[in-house]
Amino acid sequence: MFDGPFDVFALIIAIIAVLIAIKASSQAAELRRRLASLEEMFYAQRQVQPPPLMPAQVQAEAPATTAAEPPPLAPEAEAAPPPLVTEEVSPPPLAASTEAVTPPPLPAPAPGFEERLGTRWVVWIGGLALALGGFFMVRYSIEAGLVGPGVRVFLGGLFAAALLGAGEWSRRKETISNIAALPIANIPAILTAAGTAVAFATIYAAYALYGFLVPATAFVLLGLVALGTLAAALLHGPALAGLGVVGAFVTPILVSSGKPDYWALYIYLAIVTAASFGLARIRLWRWLAVTTIAFAVLWIFPGLDTSELQVAPHAFHAIAGFVLAALLVVCGFMFGPTVEDGEIEPVSSSSLGAYLFGAMLIVLSSAHADLALIAFTLLVGGTLFVAWRAPAATGALGAAAATVFIVFAEWAVRANPDMLVLPGGPMPGVGPTAIDSSVTLHLVMAAIFAAGFGIAGFLAQGRSNSAVIPVVWSAAAVATPIAILVALYARIAHLDRSIPFAILAVLLAAAFGAATEALARREDRPGAATSVALFATGTLGALALALTFALEKGWLTIALALMSLGTAWISLQRPIPVLRRLAAIFAAIVTARIGYDPRIVGDAVGTTPIFNWLLWGYGLPAASFWGASIFLRRRSDDPPLRIVEAAAILFTALLAFMEIRHLATGGRMTSPPSLLEFGLQVCVALAMAIGLERLRLRSHSIVHNVGAVVLTAIAGLISVFGLLILENPWLLSSVDVGGLVFNLLLLGYALPAVLMLLLSYAVAGHRPVAYANTIAGGALVFALTYLTLEIRRFYHGPVLLYGATTGAEQYTYSIGWLAFGVVLLGVGILVNSERARLASAAVIALTILKAFVIDMSTLTGVYRALSFMCLGIVLVAIGWLYQRILFRRQVAPPPAPQAST
Repeated sequence: MFDGPFDVFALIIAIIAVLIAIKASSQAAELRRRLASLEEMFYAQRQVQPPPLMPAQVQAEAPATTAAEPPPLAPEAEAAPPPLVTEEVSPPPLAASTEAVTPPPLPAPAPGFEERLGTRWVVWIGGLALALGGFFMVRYSIEAGLVGPGVRVFLGGLFAAALLGAGEWSRRKETISNIAALPIANIPAILTAAGTAVAFATIYAAYALYGFLVPATAFVLLGLVALGTLAAALLHGPALAGLGVVGAFVTPILVSSGKPDYWALYIYLAIVTAASFGLARIRLWRWLAVTTIAFAVLWIFPGLDTSELQVAPHAFHAIAGFVLAALLVVCGFMFGPTVEDGEIEPVSSSSLGAYLFGAMLIVLSSAHADLALIAFTLLVGGTLFVAWRAPAATGALGAAAATVFIVFAEWAVRANPDMLVLPGGPMPGVGPTAIDSSVTLHLVMAAIFAAGFGIAGFLAQGRSNSAVIPVVWSAAAVATPIAILVALYARIAHLDRSIPFAILAVLLAAAFGAATEALARREDRPGAATSVALFATGTLGALALALTFALEKGWLTIALALMSLGTAWISLQRPIPVLRRLAAIFAAIVTARIGYDPRIVGDAVGTTPIFNWLLWGYGLPAASFWGASIFLRRRSDDPPLRIVEAAAILFTALLAFMEIRHLATGGRMTSPPSLLEFGLQVCVALAMAIGLERLRLRSHSIVHNVGAVVLTAIAGLISVFGLLILENPWLLSSVDVGGLVFNLLLLGYALPAVLMLLLSYAVAGHRPVAYANTIAGGALVFALTYLTLEIRRFYHGPVLLYGATTGAEQYTYSIGWLAFGVVLLGVGILVNSERARLASAAVIALTILKAFVIDMSTLTGVYRALSFMCLGIVLVAIGWLYQRILFRRQVAPPPAPQAST
């Protein structure tokens, strides 16, 4: 603080001197700038003025003009009589000719640092200093005890009045003097703003510090100052408007009482909002309208979290603000600004959406009180009406639809809090009991909202030249009724089967279907195609809801799959692009449903093999998806078709695998796998891969191509890890393989070998050679494995895991392998197959290796001799065959002798 009043005066004098010096410096700089501008203009005029013409030039230019007098003649020509002319034209004066060639004035140079400092920054700092000076003077008087509280308040009021008077006087002086104020450093506006700030502080001090004013009087006075500030902003600019709107909305916080009067508060805020919106409309200040809306919505929150919520004043505040925004802010409606046709203006839409949000908060906080619901319904209806009349507010339809869904969804959750229970327990904030409300009123509201959005969205088509506006209307018309229906179903039917709700969904689908047909017949308008697609989407979505409401578990899965088929068929009759995507969406939903519960109906699958719920739950969707893919392929090969084709392949494979598992486990789907299950799965996967390999050659579908490869890979993995390792009856499994010939070995090893061989021939010439040879190699391995296990079955009975290997058994293995190699060689020779001959060579090489590694060490006596003797005979026979048959086929015949001439 300062030591005495003289220090304060000295500081003030020093500040004034600095300000005067800065002002004088700025004035000198302005004079120098103007002088330099005049000098540049003078020199520019002298450079542009043309020089006098010479006599030869005069004679040359004389015929070209008839209205201008030639320049003075030479002395020898003056004695001659003047030529006869009909009209004498005097030359224009020099000043006139100079003005004709004067260049346009040069643009004023950008203000420099000194000019900014002297004309702008000093003004702002001065206004702030004036306001702070009033505050500090009051503080100093309090600390020094110079004057009493009443005098302080009186002096503060005088100081505020003086600042306001100075601002008005300076404004009028500038107007009379024709001095244009700088737009960002208006001295009258700064003085007026400082005066209003001091007035705010003085009234608040009289109320809060000294108790001179009761709350009602202080409230009225502060409100009058705020409104006066907004009114003065018409003359002084946006800075004062910002101060006024902030002060007006902050005043209720400064003046508080023990028992708030919400009616008085919201009536005052309605007056302030009207004044602020009116000022924003007159001056076209969008920022002022947005600021007012933000403050108004924030004032909805006080009192919402109390048990004694006063619904009526809160609803009045939301309705009053909505009406004022519609009248003064929404472009193209009543008194709002103008806007281009077909343009969705953000402030117009967000202003209505903000008050809808406030009304929604009132409904949720009041536990869906009747008055709050009625007010919310009025605002939603008002939004539809305003958006219908003013396309600039069409964006508010999205806010209206969203708030309607939130209100009904919250009502449903209140009555069914168990819907929010997760495996870890209930969500925080969800109580054990539900707060009920009037079901009848909600049903009436639901009917009004569904009809309002649906009918208005349909009738709005074709009314605008914009492509966006009809799409917004149609989206709201489709989404809102469906969302309301889902919320009512959850609240009233508790997510159980309900035929009445299914009937309502069918009626809704019929309404959307009729709208789709009607719009499809109309002439092409902007956004019409998208709107038709949205109504078609609503039709199918409502049908899906009807199936959901009427069916349960497996039947719902089947119904949704049939929806995909029906949608694909409709896409042929009505080529709407979105229908193809909807068919794919239904396929994806059914796939997700299977992922949630692969058994479809839980434990009620049944124990009958094949003819159980798996057949209907997987077979019918698979058939539906195959049919849908056929319909979709008639138009084009696009992502929706590929999704449906992938779903068709997936459900076909799942049908086979799940039925195999059900058969192998006797209906106990959680039992561990077995040799029977692995064998059947490999056979089915290979058979499907063969079918897809044939199909892809005709369809050229990438999905069929990838599906064939994936199924082949799955069959290979199950073959290696399931059949050859985990369930191999000689290595790890003690399974009973059955009879001597017709047993599990035939199913698990012989049949897969045959299918692998067929698959290798199916891909030959269409895929890489290594791919086909790998599959053929798998066929050879499984054929040799089957032969080996059959020999062991002959010696050890149905359980192959136990028992020692005798010499006769080892000898039988060698003879069997050798015979198998010879058979392969004979087949290769008969059909001229190099692949079969190479397979024969591999088997015989393996037999030779076994003879020298195993038979030589384990066999004794006659078995050892017979083993090597048979091996030698076979090898010699093979050599003879190659020399006599294969080699002869490869030798070219000798050339025929030429006849002698």
